[in-house]
Amino acid sequence: MFILSAARASSVHIASRNTRAASAIATKYAQAAYGAALKKSPQTLDAVQKELSAIGAAIKKDEKLASFVHNPTLTAKDRQAGLQLLFQTAAASGAKKVEVSDITKNLFSVLAENGRLVEVQDVIAGFDGLVGKYKGELEVVVTSAAPLPRDVLTRLETALKSSVTAQQAKSVKITNKVKPSLIGGLVVDFGDKSVDLSVSSRVNKINNLLQGKFLLRVG
Repeated sequence: MFILSAARASSVHIASRNTRAASAIATKYAQAAYGAALKKSPQTLDAVQKELSAIGAAIKKDEKLASFVHNPTLTAKDRQAGLQLLFQTAAASGAKKVEVSDITKNLFSVLAENGRLVEVQDVIAGFDGLVGKYKGELEVVVTSAAPLPRDVLTRLETALKSSVTAQQAKSVKITNKVKPSLIGGLVVDFGDKSVDLSVSSRVNKINNLLQGKFLLRVG
């Protein structure tokens, strides 16, 4: 029960946690699962990643599964039934049906017990990030107001691969996230760097500048 012991402390004072703290807690669960999988073998690490990916995709597509992970009022019996459905989804995702690993089962059992199933997508993303770092992958997240055309992503990929950070990685993976509030432009996150080229960022800078001038006049 490696994951259980590593994550149990995260269940204290759940209601008082803010978004930043919740993200930190999701990272702890991801790190615990990653450590447990890698300790067994690289093959186990790959297997758990595939299982988590299948479960994450199923939650996004299936309203019942999405409702299950977002409902903190379920009884213990209902939680167990929901978890079994998640595990069946992961088991059936491969070329042949195989039993879901104990690590994946343990992870979700602890998430359910601690009322943290709602953070499952952040946990999966954190796990993927750790695996990517282990394999020498560089994940680039391009956030835009609307989905970017394939040719634009290709040009971005070409430009990013010429950067020092990308050249130090074995491979580069680009993900396009959509955030309408950006208004326009892009926000590019890769490694420990972030480049904000969005219209909303420019508007915020102008507003801050105007607000500063206003305060100076008032003062």
